[in-house]
Amino acid sequence: MSSSPSSQSSSSSSLSTPAALWRLKPFVRPVIWRLAGGAASALAAAVIALMIPIVLEQIIAGPVRTGDFSVILWGALAVFALGLAEALMVWLRRQFVLNPATEVEYQMRTTLYARLQTLPVAFHDRWQSGQLLSRMMQDIGLIRRWLAFGLVLLVVNLLTIVIGAVLLFGWHWLLGTIFLVTAVPLWIRGYLFEKRYGALTRRSQDQAGDLATSVEESVHGIRVLKAFGRGKHALSRFSRQAETLRETEMSKAGAIASIWFWLDLMPQIAFGLSLMSGIWLISQGAIDLPELFAFFAMATVLRWPIESIGFLFSFMLDARTATDRVFDIFSETNTITDPENPVQIDSPRGELVFEGARFRYQDAGAHERDLLDGIDLALRPGETMALVGLTGSGKTTLTTLPARLYDVTGGRVTLDGVDVRDLTLAELRRHVAMAFEDATLFSASVRENVLLGRADLDLDGDEAERVLREALDVAQAGFVDTLPEGVETIIGEEGLSLSGGQRQRLALARAVAAKPKVLVLDDPLSALDVDTEALVEEALRHVLADTTALIVAHRPSTVALADRVALLEAGRITAVGTHSELLRTSRHYRYVISSLEAEEAARTGAIPIIRDAADEVEAEVRAGVRDDAADHEAPAPPATPGGQMKEVRR
Repeated sequence: MSSSPSSQSSSSSSLSTPAALWRLKPFVRPVIWRLAGGAASALAAAVIALMIPIVLEQIIAGPVRTGDFSVILWGALAVFALGLAEALMVWLRRQFVLNPATEVEYQMRTTLYARLQTLPVAFHDRWQSGQLLSRMMQDIGLIRRWLAFGLVLLVVNLLTIVIGAVLLFGWHWLLGTIFLVTAVPLWIRGYLFEKRYGALTRRSQDQAGDLATSVEESVHGIRVLKAFGRGKHALSRFSRQAETLRETEMSKAGAIASIWFWLDLMPQIAFGLSLMSGIWLISQGAIDLPELFAFFAMATVLRWPIESIGFLFSFMLDARTATDRVFDIFSETNTITDPENPVQIDSPRGELVFEGARFRYQDAGAHERDLLDGIDLALRPGETMALVGLTGSGKTTLTTLPARLYDVTGGRVTLDGVDVRDLTLAELRRHVAMAFEDATLFSASVRENVLLGRADLDLDGDEAERVLREALDVAQAGFVDTLPEGVETIIGEEGLSLSGGQRQRLALARAVAAKPKVLVLDDPLSALDVDTEALVEEALRHVLADTTALIVAHRPSTVALADRVALLEAGRITAVGTHSELLRTSRHYRYVISSLEAEEAARTGAIPIIRDAADEVEAEVRAGVRDDAADHEAPAPPATPGGQMKEVRR
């Protein structure tokens, strides 16, 4: 089940903005001194800018009043030098902060990716891929821009305002008071702005993640949308989401416009009040004209820092929201981890045992029984066991437990007598390999896809070439040599440039190439044609000779691969034996096999054949099917128009 994180309550949402941003400390610590150097350079630039009005005051009070033009020239050169020094400090600030900010971005991105790789499958069941993508790209990029620009300027501009206010008080307390009093409405508006804008920012970024999910789903499902003519429907859904995001962005723009109104209005009021007060003070002899001129020059210098506070404040709230969203993932609990004191299997034999294994999905209701309700099953070393059962009986779920894609919620699974939870994940997944019915390939070469599970091999080495060829031969994947660049051909995204059967064969080759002691196959041949399937099965018999295999069987032909068959019914293993033994002893097994044969006939177009009624076993099968269908209230196998029961044979 997928849920949008926007509907989830983050444990970090109650943190104050400084506390929320403080969580970036581990990533910022290695570059803190370079960021501090950038802040120092920016502060130096601001102090130099504040010195210019003081120099101007001295020029007006001295050489301008006395008419000494040679001194005025030196004063102009001093102002020019200060301006040049300010520009140099701004350049240094950029040099200091740009590289460390990108380093923080790199570290956060790689750490988040590593986190996504270690979090259990249950986490990915709940989270939309678009939400993860927006956090990985958009949010971390925003944090980088804030560290390089927003944080430094916010700190420096606040310090500049404080220093400037002290200097304004130095000319006259009344002028300084006007400056502070007119700033009070800005503080009030800023507080109200934070509450509103913070909520809007989180909503906007979550909606952007949902929009990214829609784009991803429509691109991956483009064949389905085109086949069913639902492009307009997808566009309509996307348009609604895009419009919702636009409305949220407009609300954000309205909030920013509101704070900017006050940021523009209050300095103008301050200038007007200061001008009237300054003229009155001059008339009273409290200050002179050069001091009033310097005051306004200083106020002009301070105008940008004051006006920028609103923008930088909203930028900080954006960064805080982005940090919350990224740490939503970092704060997820990883329930499938390496044990503190791992056990190592030096010489694995491949004995796989389920002992009272239970499992239920995280979203299962309290009144629902466990999907796997006490599985007891033992696979001997080197044995091939087929797992059969009706749709929804839990076969695929059972196959996820040996490799710990999910952990049992009760009981245990052991490998050579060792609980799989006592092994490191690296060792466990070196001994246990899987091939899924839904074959997933990556945007990489055929060679890289097939040898994905062989980190111990040099991909260009002779041993890797031998393993690759053996695996491709077993999977009957010789078609790769007809690709434009053979095994070096880059497969398109998710292998969609290949047919379903080709993808399955490469996925099977990947599992075979891993050389595991236990091979778990979830109906890996479902997309193959009859002839190719027969060749693959024959090759698999040789591969599985010394490998323990658990194969989910959706076809009668797959059952033929197995030494024994396990019947999964209502979350439990109700029968284990050879195919012929179960046909004789289990009515439910006969019903399942009849269903599989009927499905196989429909898939292959085989003509149903009525078997010899004199055959005692076959008669028992037919009787068992009728009785079992009634017992389980399940639909009966296909019948002839005249009502006579039919069974199918390939």
